[in-house]
Amino acid sequence: MTVFDGLAETGGDDEFKAWLSKMIDAKAGDFGEFDKWLKGSFNLSLVVKFEDVKEVIRFPKPGHTATCLRDEKVRNEIHVLEMLKEKTTIPVPRVLSWGTTAESLQQLGPFILMEYIEGVSLTTLLKQPTETDQDEVILATEVDDARLDYVYEQLAGYLLQLSHLSFNAIGALSRDSASEEWTVHSRPLAYNQNELQTVVSSYPSTNFPTSAFISAREYLQNLADEHLIHLHTQRNLANTRDDAKKRFIARHRFKQLVDKYCSDDTGPFKLFCDDLQPSNMLADPETFRITAVLDWEFTNVMPAQFSYDPPWWLLLLGPDMWLEEHSMEEFMVRYVPRMEQFLRALERVEANTSDIARSEADGGSERCLSLKMRESWSSKKFWFDYGIRKSFDIDAVYWDALHEGEADEKFLEQKGMREEMERFVDMKMEQLGLYRDEYRKRFSSG
Repeated sequence: MTVFDGLAETGGDDEFKAWLSKMIDAKAGDFGEFDKWLKGSFNLSLVVKFEDVKEVIRFPKPGHTATCLRDEKVRNEIHVLEMLKEKTTIPVPRVLSWGTTAESLQQLGPFILMEYIEGVSLTTLLKQPTETDQDEVILATEVDDARLDYVYEQLAGYLLQLSHLSFNAIGALSRDSASEEWTVHSRPLAYNQNELQTVVSSYPSTNFPTSAFISAREYLQNLADEHLIHLHTQRNLANTRDDAKKRFIARHRFKQLVDKYCSDDTGPFKLFCDDLQPSNMLADPETFRITAVLDWEFTNVMPAQFSYDPPWWLLLLGPDMWLEEHSMEEFMVRYVPRMEQFLRALERVEANTSDIARSEADGGSERCLSLKMRESWSSKKFWFDYGIRKSFDIDAVYWDALHEGEADEKFLEQKGMREEMERFVDMKMEQLGLYRDEYRKRFSSG
């Protein structure tokens, strides 16, 4: 995983702390009877009581959610929650009210008021016991298979329902005012865009999409360009000349891989939540029945192939952290058996729904989701899709999962490419020196 820009990250933390002091002053009287805080990576929630009924008021955290994106993020999530309530049986919280920054009390920012749902984090129920909150969160090695099967069947059902929702463009979901149908009219706002805005100094947001896409290939090319801009923008991205060269090769090669791995270019496209994982789910600790699926922020209609990948979160700890802290071999040893267990659960769910019948009636041309996931894994599309979404993990994914020595050499043999790479490396080393000087001046204890 690529290190964040410490200057940008500190600036974001300072912005959040200043906002938090305003929030603490406000909570005493403006939101009902205060019960407790719920803290997440991008949001801060207050649990409040109104006449003995608990409700949750959730605000995106300034500095951790880019200020320029907060209203858009909340609006997009509201549309997703409303659509899921209408079209699926996924247990999402009921939205009671919401508003933009201009509509919020004391201008604290866009908010969602939703029902409070009881339950324990599913991650807490499934993880290996740890001594501190700082330890790695990994699926318990001795987890009860019957309970895990039950969890997987529930999750498989959710993914299957999402895979049945089809749209004609890539972007943010909204309801058409004329037809009242759910459709896509505006640009996608994804997790990676927020990361680039909050932990990279001076990332040019003018390069983000401004409208929806009708081609998966064009969207994937746009993501590849996003990673190349990041490559040139973040000053402390590479610590050595060799590191800079490897990142240069990885990101340029990823763009070349778009044609190889892109499928279903013209759709239909599918609703996809990259953060649909156990840490954002609540469950009954006795029965393991999932009671709520939370945090649908940065959910968009995306290339269908993203929805056809096996879940990346089956070990709780993501592939990026396995590659950084462990190894590909260790990841495979732990992940593949759980993937097979999940796919068997998905096959059972498919067998109990109309999916098998629909596939057979279609002459087998519309394959089941479980088959698509197996194909994604065997073709390494899983790794391409995972890397193309993440500017801070793309390099490790390329070198550990997609690297082909002969193809890399062919890329460097293009006219002027080695010279371009050397100029790039010189620039990154100059940027690194300037970054380190600024960092020392800002954080020097002297």
